Amino acid sequence: MDILSDAVAAMRLGTPHSTRTVRRGSWRTHFPAAGNSAGFHVVLQGSCWLLPDDGDPIHLHAGDVAFLPRSRGHAIADRPDGDPGPGAAGSDTVLLCGAYSLDDARPHPALAELPDVIHLPARVGHHSPLRAAIDLLGHELDAADGSGAIAPLLEVLLLFLLRAWHEAHPSDTGWVGALRDPAVHTALQAIHADPGQAWTVQSLADRAGISRSVFAQRFTATLGIGPLTYLTWWRMTGAARLLRDTDLLLRVVAEKSGYTSEYAFAKAFKREFGVAPGRFRAQGRPDAA
Repeated sequence: MDILSDAVAAMRLGTPHSTRTVRRGSWRTHFPAAGNSAGFHVVLQGSCWLLPDDGDPIHLHAGDVAFLPRSRGHAIADRPDGDPGPGAAGSDTVLLCGAYSLDDARPHPALAELPDVIHLPARVGHHSPLRAAIDLLGHELDAADGSGAIAPLLEVLLLFLLRAWHEAHPSDTGWVGALRDPAVHTALQAIHADPGQAWTVQSLADRAGISRSVFAQRFTATLGIGPLTYLTWWRMTGAARLLRDTDLLLRVVAEKSGYTSEYAFAKAFKREFGVAPGRFRAQGRPDAA
């Protein structure tokens, strides 16, 4: 079980999209804040500037990746002042840009703890999977019959973006620390693999191979919440996804979420989301409005 990809899948909504563009001369493109979205820019050729609406300019060179995990207004331009006024035509800038729709009402810690802008400079020998995903995505965008592979590649690209950031910023706390701590990582794998299991702190500690007290302390110190609190959060997150994306009976959703009683599940779900499961499902359907 890849915990990071599982977390990303839980937050993703709809179908991601991307474009490959060529810019010449003096230019500027603004991207307004757009609700529950995350976006990225990859410089395939040339260079440009990323200009956050409320931050300092960031110079992007060929091979650089910029990822904005939350909706944040920004522009990309050929110069740091963002003024596309008259200027001499320079070399072409080729960009690969895309966006994801995310459930910002229930952000997973893996994304919630990220900075507003992530800049991954091109470095020889670093982040090879990310570079391979970028190359494949660029190839498919150029191919006449490659549209069927674009959405899956964008999913892979998002996962590799997060992995690259975690590798570049090791930590003993937060989600990065959780993935680095063998005991916490093992427990998270168990929870994600079978959220409906009747997990206890003791059974998770047994799975992690350490004592109950040490496990509880390490888990809480790393993620800031206890193991059973995270278990409930993850169960409800999975239940919301099942209600939104499937037609499973509420009884089945309850069982998959670790509840033997549909009533107990409905009560826990309403406490978490503020609405009953059936109403949540109705509100999430495209024709609900």
